[in-house]
Amino acid sequence: ALQYRIGQLYMISKHSHEQSDRGEGVEVVQNEPYEDPNHGNGQLTEKRVYLNRQLPSWARAVVPKIFYVTEKAWNYYPYTITEYTCSFLPKFSIHIETKYEDNKGSNDSIFDNEAKDLEREVCFIDIASDEIPERYYKESEDPKYFKSQKTGRGQLKEGWRETHQPIMCSYKLVTVKFEVWGLQTRVEQFVHKVVRDILLIGHRQAFAWVDEWYDMTMDDVREYEKNMHEKTNIKKIGVFPPEISISNISMPSSTRSAPSSAPSTPLSTDAPEFLTVPKDRPRKKSAPETLTLPDLQK
Repeated sequence: ALQYRIGQLYMISKHSHEQSDRGEGVEVVQNEPYEDPNHGNGQLTEKRVYLNRQLPSWARAVVPKIFYVTEKAWNYYPYTITEYTCSFLPKFSIHIETKYEDNKGSNDSIFDNEAKDLEREVCFIDIASDEIPERYYKESEDPKYFKSQKTGRGQLKEGWRETHQPIMCSYKLVTVKFEVWGLQTRVEQFVHKVVRDILLIGHRQAFAWVDEWYDMTMDDVREYEKNMHEKTNIKKIGVFPPEISISNISMPSSTRSAPSSAPSTPLSTDAPEFLTVPKDRPRKKSAPETLTLPDLQK
């Protein structure tokens, strides 16, 4: 369990740094110890994920050019909560609960309490045999070909889950919501696919980078994490336009979200007051009922 935790933290930090470039990628806003009355001691992280160029064309057409998703994670290993929200898409959210167990994915009832009334689709992810998007493929990170010099692990063959030791499974309950008529199904299906690809790529990398993190302690990986966050922010923020903030509007928190003691990201479906057309202003019948804003990129 400790090996998996160290490998996961190492992978997330290194992967974020690799993916951050030219104004896109991951900006670390907060990373500090956090204590919850129900879950105990943990780690709270908040990140901004800039990914406009990674969106499909139909999605880029409906989002601003300055676009980021806020990620908040509460890590009470072996239980974590991760939330994704977007200030430009107030009806969009992703909620992920994760539990880790020392088995090969054989616990079919691990989320029965959390999702007993929800319709679920179970998806198994195999880091050795499942295909990843071609643009992310590296032979050096392919578990079928990689072999660790320090541990002897690697070159996973078909059926490896039945015989390989040590083995651990990351169980994730992923809930996606995008309550916009006409786009809901398409967006939710797309997000589920993206989440699956991210999990597959990340765990392949954690396995293939084992010789880099195998000798680390938790203190070592936390120090590495801190240094990489600083480097990533410099790499990412140095070329990105300044943040544009419109307003902060509070709404009641969701019933299935982070712990009640944890901070939440305010969501709203209402437009800021300064975008509202005054009711007492005389208007010509021919005037269009629209409001045109200047292009912020010029």
